[in-house]
Formats: sequence, structure tokens, C-alpha cells
Amino acid sequence: MSTITKRDLVVRISNETGLTQSQVFDVVQKTLDAVTLELAQGNAVVMRNFGTFEVRQTKAKVGRNPKDPSKDVPIPPRAVVKFKPGKEMKERVARILPVIQQRGTLSPD
Repeated sequence: MSTITKRDLVVRISNETGLTQSQVFDVVQKTLDAVTLELAQGNAVVMRNFGTFEVRQTKAKVGRNPKDPSKDVPIPPRAVVKFKPGKEMKERVARILPVIQQRGTLSPD
């Protein structure tokens, strides 16, 4: 398994579409900027067959100071982005499980 960067995606899309890398980069960046802006305004972003990004609030909780476990550290509530994959993505990703298990690279939750 490898990591794919934004640059890798730009090159791949450029090669597949015939658009210049600069054009593809601009579209990808504007897409990411628009998604970020909508999430920052509290809106959900739904991309059919891909998934849904939405902002949720975590609950306030009490943590422990790793340097002094006897001390409680209050952790305030915060806004976090959650991603829920769409049906098509779930189905396609599920097919990789046997390959991951064979490599022994799957870390159980």
C-alpha cells in the first residue's frame, strides 16, 4: 500500500483528461477550498457515490496528563469533520480486505 498525494492525483487526472497539470491543480484546489468553506460554515458536503463530509461536535471530557496521571485535564467540546463513505466506495474498498490481510498490514480497531 502506498500514499497518494494531491500532486499524484493531479498528474493522474491530467494524463487521463488531456488537461494541463496546472488546470487540473486549479480545479482540485478550488474543489478542496469549496468543501472546506462549506464545512467551516457548518454545512454538510454530499458527493454521491463517494461519501458525505459533515461537522460534528465532540463531547467535553476529562483526560489525563501523561506526565502526571494523577492530574485531570479538562478537554472542551470541539468541532470535528466526519466522513461517511458512500455505498459505491464502501463496496469497492471492501474488496481490498483479503489483500490487506494477506500482507498483514491491517491494524485492527
